[in-house]
Amino acid sequence: MNDSWIHPDWPAPARVRALSTTRAGGLGTAPYNTLNLGTHVGDDPARVAANRAILRQALPAEPCWLNQVHGVNVVEAGVGEGVPDADASVSRQSGRVCAVMTADCLPVLLCDRAGSVVAAAHAGWRGLHGGVIEATVAAMNVSPGQLLAWLGPAIGPDAFEVGGEVRAAFMGADPASEAAFRPSSNRYKWLADIYLLARQRLARAGVTRIYGGDACTVTDAARFFSYRRDGVTGRMASLIWLD
Repeated sequence: MNDSWIHPDWPAPARVRALSTTRAGGLGTAPYNTLNLGTHVGDDPARVAANRAILRQALPAEPCWLNQVHGVNVVEAGVGEGVPDADASVSRQSGRVCAVMTADCLPVLLCDRAGSVVAAAHAGWRGLHGGVIEATVAAMNVSPGQLLAWLGPAIGPDAFEVGGEVRAAFMGADPASEAAFRPSSNRYKWLADIYLLARQRLARAGVTRIYGGDACTVTDAARFFSYRRDGVTGRMASLIWLD
């Protein structure tokens, strides 16, 4: 298997295609080595273009890239011109590729059991707290009980140290969020489980078939870019489309 791609292990319909990139298999020098897909992180634009061309060979069309702003806006992939300010996209059309880029934030891929709609969401803690998952589920316009979700590579629960204000914000919206936080060795900080927070949000939105959520971008430096670990680094992509 091409070690540039992670293929989600989930019971998606045959019509649904998805992959998540790693840092392997592309062009680039440190700190962007090798398959950096982000145009906004200071890498050589020619190398980024070459890496996107490598990715493009695995896809039916150019992805619907987003200008991610840690918000909750959801757009329809492939509709309109330019790069929209949004943190999620949906598609009901064959060959339109929904994509989000991450380097610690959580990518969430969704589809319905009938294979009629797909979506990709970028869920950093701000977007997650703000409701990007709920907004994406609503934009898919099918019964949430018919949806399947896959949680891609993100910062793991032993590495995601946050301030008390983050914990308070989540608990203010849902007291059950307390289960996703535990004390850090720094008495002024907490360790947050972004995967559990996402599962809680998905479940509250009516999505109960949830897969993935077992990677850590920070600790697995051989496979993943991590902003928290390295500061200056590349970006990976998680993508989903309908055949």
